[in-house]
Amino acid sequence: MNDPVRASSLPWPALRGGLLALAAALLFGISTPLVQRAGVGSGAFATAALLYAGAALVGAVLRRPVEREAAVRRADLARLAWMALFGAGIGPVALAWGLQHTSGTSASLMLALEALFTALLAGVFYREAMGRRVWAALVLLLAGGVVLVIDRGRSGQPAQVLGLLAVLAATAAWGLDNTLSRALAERDPAQVVLGKSALGAIATGALALAAGEPMPSLGPAVSLLAIGACGYGLSLRLYLLAQRAFGAARTGSVFAFAPFIGALCATAIGDHASSWGMVVGGALMLGGVALHLLESHGHEHSHDALEHEHAHRHDDGHHDHRHEPHAPGAHSHWHRHEPMRHAHAHVPDAHHGHRH
Repeated sequence: MNDPVRASSLPWPALRGGLLALAAALLFGISTPLVQRAGVGSGAFATAALLYAGAALVGAVLRRPVEREAAVRRADLARLAWMALFGAGIGPVALAWGLQHTSGTSASLMLALEALFTALLAGVFYREAMGRRVWAALVLLLAGGVVLVIDRGRSGQPAQVLGLLAVLAATAAWGLDNTLSRALAERDPAQVVLGKSALGAIATGALALAAGEPMPSLGPAVSLLAIGACGYGLSLRLYLLAQRAFGAARTGSVFAFAPFIGALCATAIGDHASSWGMVVGGALMLGGVALHLLESHGHEHSHDALEHEHAHRHDDGHHDHRHEPHAPGAHSHWHRHEPMRHAHAHVPDAHHGHRH
């Protein structure tokens, strides 16, 4: 097939992925200051267990039939276990501890560095194209994080610095989680959410019991389950769909809007720990996100023969195989792509992993 007109029918291929990532960011950003309040008096492991128990419930409810989405396979279980370790174990535990030792506003802004780790790891493991605009965005994100740490250090409260460093560790863990999840973005995202969240909830729940951590009362426990369902379960499902649409690095960068949403939410519910350092750091990070969103990439490129299974449509310029009977709309099955060459605006999705 060689059909540049059809393949170019979407002049902004990143738009759908960007909107999905923004929705994921909105849900996760709001959850950060809410976790800080609902988790008061609870241990970090217990808090993480309840958050991911709520996320697992969402995954169980939103599972799709195999005709619509590719199912998780036995070969994916090892990757899911690593995702649970970093994304549902180390990440939320470090965040919960950090939120207990620093302000919700500064912690929310520090979470923007998750985009930095995700983009760097995506470049290393998936060789996603990263031009000068992308690198400039990453530099701004890093500079904003440094400003935040310096600002908290000048506050004269060493515990706040330790809290921010714990949040930094959480962003690194989630960056690894995001990189690992890229390979599962073509699977049913609800099944991925269910597997990862269930493993994470079981592991952190066992650690909470072993450590004798205090458990929250019924009200805060229900709140943490609800926050986990929306801010971790539904958010992760949208995040995986965004990765499917335009790659790990770009999804991570757009998701970096979450900290600003979280910071605004923290301020709205009474966190008045803002300072000029936070304003400058936040502005640098926001500039990094904006640079990444304005990226445009298109050129003539080749597709090698490829066989795989994932949800797809037949009006996207890349799926021209035939069905008996005809399959309208989105559906999933094993299919083959013949070699082709064309030119259109594109992003690093399942069909555009070529080198530059």
